Amino acid sequence: MLIPNTNYNQLKQSYLFHNIALKVNDFQSRHPDKKIYRLGIGDVSLPLCPCVCEQLHAAVEDQAHAETFHGYMPECGAPFLREAVAKHYKARGVNISDNEVYISSGASDELGDILDLFDKSSAALVIEPAYPAYVDANIIAGRKIVHLACGAYNSFLPEPGDADADLIYICSPNNPTGAVFDREKLAKWVRYANERGAVILFDAAYEAFIEDEALPHSIFEIEGARTCAIEICSLSKTAGFTGTRLGYTVIPKELERGGMNLGEMWVRNRTTKTNGVSYIIQKGAAAVFTEQGQKQIHQNINIYKQNAKVLTQVFDKLGIWYCGGSNAPYVWIQCPANMTSWEFFDYLLNEIQVIGTPGAGFGSCGEGYFRFSSFADTQDTEIAAQRIYQLLNK
Repeated sequence: MLIPNTNYNQLKQSYLFHNIALKVNDFQSRHPDKKIYRLGIGDVSLPLCPCVCEQLHAAVEDQAHAETFHGYMPECGAPFLREAVAKHYKARGVNISDNEVYISSGASDELGDILDLFDKSSAALVIEPAYPAYVDANIIAGRKIVHLACGAYNSFLPEPGDADADLIYICSPNNPTGAVFDREKLAKWVRYANERGAVILFDAAYEAFIEDEALPHSIFEIEGARTCAIEICSLSKTAGFTGTRLGYTVIPKELERGGMNLGEMWVRNRTTKTNGVSYIIQKGAAAVFTEQGQKQIHQNINIYKQNAKVLTQVFDKLGIWYCGGSNAPYVWIQCPANMTSWEFFDYLLNEIQVIGTPGAGFGSCGEGYFRFSSFADTQDTEIAAQRIYQLLNK
């Protein structure tokens, strides 16, 4: 008899965004004339930059002619894109070779798929509050999860301490808190991983938002990381690819465990399980790493940064504790008046029609906190910020 994966029974009901949708739909049904200001979702509001669109169109045209047509692409990525990513790293002083870069359909896919490289007996450490997929992917795999709680007392940037785990998830800049590890704190995690033979899964999906030159964009800026880390990146927030889907993973040649080379294992995994990312999308992605592309995507990123600044200025005036906002697209605040995160959600929705994301949805230690996204329309962000100030300044 076929036995299903009963680990799915261990998953908690994914109530966060479902509950948000139910509450918003109910409010709108009762108040159809009121506009909702959405600062909760992590999706982008600005379109793809011009040079990316030009290359997407050119790639579509290539597919219309026999002499330029492309069928299956290399499973690990087209050489032109792998080379562009490696060159991007080198421009920031990080020596990555093109054959250490693996092109994917997005960071979310890779964060789950990469677990294929590790036996399910390896325990996974998740720093919470956390992106829920870290927990759910490991539950599905039947893996033990070590929850490392953090809070305002350590600015949501914990140190290893006596944590006992084999896989370590680090997201910096962090979703949902917006906190960013500095070199010293990140170096402690690298030393910890090397000492115990663990592997860090470094989620760098938001690295393009870092503006402080003292903060690392990549874990490979830290000495010793090449023997203990895998870096997973995305163009979703960097270049607006949420609907286009492309990411990349970096696995150094030196990274081995149990006499097996993780890069070679990943090549075998990709050639077994995928047929690669489409030529059209990879051509568009390559434009991101050109001089013109970098200029254009940062014009969009700067708009999101300004949105975040509009929000943090309000919280500064109100005297509300927060982290993030600078070097990250999220602002993570402490709920006022000792409200729970869902109470604060209801208060904002019913009083001023502003939506954020309750911190409780990112783990138990997210209770009492609230996430605002800077990816909304600029005018909506400004109106929402003004409404928040007027409501909380009563």
